[in-house]
Amino acid sequence: MLQNLHVKNLALIDEIEVEFEDGLNILTGETGAGKSIILGSVNLALGGRYSKDILRQGADYGLVELTFLVENEQQERKLKELDIYPEEGAVLLSRRLMAGRSVSRINGETVQIGLLKEAAQILIDIHGQHEHQSLLYKKNHLGIVDAFARDTVAEAKKKVREAYKEYKACEKELKETSSDAGGRAKELSFLQFEAREIREADLNPGEDEDLEVLYRRMANSKEIAECVSEAYLYTSEGNENASESLSRAIHAISDIAKYDDTASGLYDQLVEIDSLLNDFNRELAAYADECEFSEEDFRETESRLNEINHLKTKYGDSIEKILNYCVQQEKRIQMLEDYDQYMEELGKRMAASEEKVKKYGKSLSTLRKKQARVLANAIEEGLRDLNFENVQFEIQFSQTKDYTAEGIDEVEFMISLNPGQPLKPLANVASGGELSRIMLAIKAVMAKRDEIETLIFDEIDVGISGRTAQKVSEKMAVIGKGHQVICITHLAQIAAMADHHFLIEKATRGGVTRTEIRKLGAQESVTELARILGGAKITDTVLKNAVEMKELAKQTFTH
Repeated sequence: MLQNLHVKNLALIDEIEVEFEDGLNILTGETGAGKSIILGSVNLALGGRYSKDILRQGADYGLVELTFLVENEQQERKLKELDIYPEEGAVLLSRRLMAGRSVSRINGETVQIGLLKEAAQILIDIHGQHEHQSLLYKKNHLGIVDAFARDTVAEAKKKVREAYKEYKACEKELKETSSDAGGRAKELSFLQFEAREIREADLNPGEDEDLEVLYRRMANSKEIAECVSEAYLYTSEGNENASESLSRAIHAISDIAKYDDTASGLYDQLVEIDSLLNDFNRELAAYADECEFSEEDFRETESRLNEINHLKTKYGDSIEKILNYCVQQEKRIQMLEDYDQYMEELGKRMAASEEKVKKYGKSLSTLRKKQARVLANAIEEGLRDLNFENVQFEIQFSQTKDYTAEGIDEVEFMISLNPGQPLKPLANVASGGELSRIMLAIKAVMAKRDEIETLIFDEIDVGISGRTAQKVSEKMAVIGKGHQVICITHLAQIAAMADHHFLIEKATRGGVTRTEIRKLGAQESVTELARILGGAKITDTVLKNAVEMKELAKQTFTH
């Protein structure tokens, strides 16, 4: 569950820290107090997009930190598969936001934002203010079915994707090779020219690097020869060279080497230095010989290097890439030379891959349909709990016109909201408030299946009131018995169900306005309910109604 939320320097938030608890956590407050930015900051911490305008005026950065307690074994296993290990049972997700960039961390270690999002999918499910609108789009329905049936269809979906990839590769190959005889002849001639040019160059891997070293030495041979000659002069030629001086020193100290260990040690060191210097002189002389080049050698090296660099500009920036390009072109040459046989084999591969796509697509479809019936029944039951008394809900399948990486299924949610009415596409029937409740029913079912610990609802009460609002509040409370629920609401019926009630409000101090949040005690919660019910003026009657509403909420789950 989400144990702690820490936000700094975002919008009107200077710095806040909230300790959430099990059950139903309700957040209320006046319009404009900053309710959405508090839950919006959770989205930001989990990889949501942002603009620099979100930063508090004058701040260089914004910070959001989420601390999750991981008590579910399935969650812990999935996190470990991502190489994320809870520390003392907790996982800390954080994101530091700056103008133009952000830094994401998990347990203090910097990570890519993609990993942050993967971890978030395991730990939390967020229902934004307008997310229910996604139900209007048929393309999203298949994703809901697959998310519900994830464990059942995972292997089948993998097989479909692999078969589809193979099928599309064959299809692409067929398009690229289907040409007239004249076109093939031109292509064959050109490919043969390229392959011949590369093969005649007789390239060897690493040859270019050796040539570049040799060329630099040749191009600077005069300077190298002068420097080597001068070094050799000081170390081994002439009367005042280092070698001659060392010989004299060795002779001078040899007479005292026999008297004590110190003198003997010094003598040995001089002898060793003399030996090293002689080795150096031999290597220096050999290097000098290597730096002697004829003009013809230089021209040959330059020409060979130019040839290789020319091939690099045409076929690849390294000899390995050039040779690999040649191999690929030779395969194409062979195909064009044996075109009829190649096309026959490609046709067989195409047919075989298409058969696999069909086979695996049908298997996946069968699994989906079985799970879709379970999902539809669960959603229908959940909708009845939300004051859809005569609802019928089905998930309709049809076959796609073309094969896809997701199989051969098109899925659409069908619903009838009143007795005697036929099932119709969800997008053609449901209003905004109805969509919101339908999404709530789906979320409840999915949370139970996925074992997600924390659910966040941002204004799930849009477009509802009266008895429907009461039903929604009861559903939220039921979900809160098995999950941690964090919910922003404007409805007193939902707020009354709170296990933990938080008030979000704006405060102005020293001419600076800030958004703040605090947990309410029992009496404060009643007062806040009265504000929601009665507006600016809270009368004794409104307070009495608020107390009664809290009492009714308690009784709902004690009988």
